[in-house]
Amino acid sequence: MLALLLCAVLAVHADALDVRVPVTPAVALFGSDAVLNCSFSGVSEFNLSDLSVFWQLSDTKRAVHSFWQSRDQLSDQEERFSNRTSLFQDQLVSGNASLLLRRVRVADEGSYSCFVRVQTYGSAAMLMQVAAPFSKPLVTWGPDSALKPGDAVALSCVAYGGYPEAEVLWQDGAGHNLTDNVTVSQVANEEGLFSVKSVLTVILEPSSTYSCRLSQPLLGEEAQASVTISAQGLVFPPLALWLTVALAVCLLALLVALAVVCRRKIRESCEEMRAEEEAKELEEAKELEEAKSGRGWTISD
Repeated sequence: MLALLLCAVLAVHADALDVRVPVTPAVALFGSDAVLNCSFSGVSEFNLSDLSVFWQLSDTKRAVHSFWQSRDQLSDQEERFSNRTSLFQDQLVSGNASLLLRRVRVADEGSYSCFVRVQTYGSAAMLMQVAAPFSKPLVTWGPDSALKPGDAVALSCVAYGGYPEAEVLWQDGAGHNLTDNVTVSQVANEEGLFSVKSVLTVILEPSSTYSCRLSQPLLGEEAQASVTISAQGLVFPPLALWLTVALAVCLLALLVALAVVCRRKIRESCEEMRAEEEAKELEEAKELEEAKSGRGWTISD
């Protein structure tokens, strides 16, 4: 039905209406409402019943919204636009044929044609682009233990929920762009929004700062996140490790000192015992000599 009406409109060879749409693409935020501007002029006063307005997808010719006989005609409307479109009917007689598109989706992106007929006809096509900002990027690195200058480490930068794909740029602390050893992957979810992950592999220096910058030219937005790997964290062990080493050294020194003292005490004890035994042996030998001397005098008498 709509196709027949459009053919009838285009078959009119009178002077065409002046239908105007934006020359530059309209940018619509994902999930918000968007207005596709379309205005017409070149016709004198008319009744609303004389006006026909058709919005359709330029490539597939599918109906987005139709209006004639003073009311919306949505029987041929593309199903995905159901309950999401409307015209500004109170402004039609003043030449405003703009379309209100609610709850914009990624799939809505594309070219739209605006057809207007009031005795004569005119049409124009415009491009609508969809955009969604990414979450703030997050930079992580790992593993975060036992690293030292000269080691290779992978830095990961992630962000979520954006459209279209983001541009990712890595920089060092001096602001120099890093393009070697960089990978970028962007995956769309069921709504068409992207998650981006970029990995930069670097050789660590004693103190290093790296920044991940995400930009979306369509929105004119830019966000970045940085990570600094300090020299102290790489060259010297953590405080807990220092304490453990210090305690171990102290314990070892204590054990060594205790061993030395015990050995000295044992040696002194052994020497005392030996001295006592020698003294006892001398005493016994002396008593034996005295005993022998006493028995010799008794025999002589």
